[in-house]
Amino acid sequence: MASSHWPLFDLRLRTPRLRLRVPTLEDLDALADLAIDGVHDPDVQPFAVPWTDAPPVERARSLLQYHWSQWAAWKPSAWVLNLVADLDGTIVGSQGMTGRDFAVLREVSTGSWLGRRYQGQGIGTEMRAAMLHLAFAGMGAEYAVSAAFADNAASLAVSRRLGYREDGIERHAVRGRPVVSRRLRLDRAGWQARRTMSVTIDGLAPCLPLFGLADAEVPSPAAS
Repeated sequence: MASSHWPLFDLRLRTPRLRLRVPTLEDLDALADLAIDGVHDPDVQPFAVPWTDAPPVERARSLLQYHWSQWAAWKPSAWVLNLVADLDGTIVGSQGMTGRDFAVLREVSTGSWLGRRYQGQGIGTEMRAAMLHLAFAGMGAEYAVSAAFADNAASLAVSRRLGYREDGIERHAVRGRPVVSRRLRLDRAGWQARRTMSVTIDGLAPCLPLFGLADAEVPSPAAS
């Protein structure tokens, strides 16, 4: 899928194992099938928006609608970039990044999920490291924030491994009960101190205006 008017379709991130890209319709179908197969133990709910509690067919359809809605709602001042992670030709999960007034605040938030069969293999860390490289090295971010419920040990471990620090808590109502979410924050210095993975970005320059940026606002590779 390509469009001269929507260069995000040509954006690519590459890590030692993964290829991340804006999904095609075929990718979204594969992602929906992955969601049907299951994302987590049904006895727990790791998401503040409990989209995985829906019946499988409804879950798949709502996933497609969510991605389409974010494309339609995109503005340089408020955007949500959702990429799929491709492992040897197989879609294994989704990695997202959100920016609000990014040109001014230079802050992004991230979120992700993996199909259950691909969890516990370091793929989640690799996905997030790729997106952080895009944010800090490619777009000149100063901060990245994330959050996970206090009992989501796997997500919290990824954040700590990548250098995030505690940034307070929030409380959510999930499945009719209160749940504590831990906020986490990573600054540029912390990212630089922990970056060890090789990440390649292709096709970013034409996308910069969609993020509210111009070439002059993005650090040179030497600076990042």
